[in-house]
Amino acid sequence: MKGDFHIHTYFSDGVFSPEKIVDTAIDVGLQVIALTDHDNILSYDVAKNYIKEKNLEDKLEIICGIEVNTLYKNNEVHILGYFMDVNNSDFKEMLKQQQQARIKQTKEIISLLSKKEGIKIKLDDIKKQVAEGGSIGRPHIAKAITNAGGTHSVMDAYAKYINDESPVYVQRKTVSPHDAVEIIYDAGGIPVIAHPHDLDIAENLIKELMQYGLRGIEAYHRKHSPACVEYFSSMAEELGLIVTGGSDFHCPNIMNGQIILGKNFVPEWVYDKLLEEKKRIDLA
Repeated sequence: MKGDFHIHTYFSDGVFSPEKIVDTAIDVGLQVIALTDHDNILSYDVAKNYIKEKNLEDKLEIICGIEVNTLYKNNEVHILGYFMDVNNSDFKEMLKQQQQARIKQTKEIISLLSKKEGIKIKLDDIKKQVAEGGSIGRPHIAKAITNAGGTHSVMDAYAKYINDESPVYVQRKTVSPHDAVEIIYDAGGIPVIAHPHDLDIAENLIKELMQYGLRGIEAYHRKHSPACVEYFSSMAEELGLIVTGGSDFHCPNIMNGQIILGKNFVPEWVYDKLLEEKKRIDLA
């Protein structure tokens, strides 16, 4: 089945609603998708209800997914999860902690922006950029700074304020990748390391995380060259891990108006391997 297993909605830093993602996915010929918002799973039920309401069950299958933002030795490590029991108590607690950490970080940055730079923004200016209960983060802070006249563009806001060198930036106190992997696995889910090309420590970390339940590598990603796909696919095979992939869709390409949802070629067998892995975990 033709799939895209890494998609964001406006419940985190995507621009489309879950309903718009469903319609777009069907338009571009996808048969199965995973919604993987940062640190929350709220888009899944919205999309699922929309599919039912519009009688689209025969057009599109939807997987409950997540992308957990973690920090390890000053590296931002993203862990994807698929097919978790979302009512698992440890999983629910992790999401609660991640949301609290996002709010705390944002409040501290707002305070420092006011004191050190004279830029006045409110928490509501940031919260209103995501769907209710969604995950606020750096893109939303950057946009609020720009809207308040603090910079000329969102890119400027990142360059000046949203980075570790900035005197107003505060790192988020997140869960570790080890804990995220273990919690997803223990909740019956498939933990996968996202876009490993972004990580200098990818190979060693992947081997380390396998001890906590890591079961896959996202080899297919829009930032990954064919050589990179081959490298991580070979690594997965060598380590006995599955390969996943997706567009990591957030918004249409502003430069040419293209929708890139599903544009990253993900082989049809990826979905089969995900299902096989889920069965294996359930039987373990």
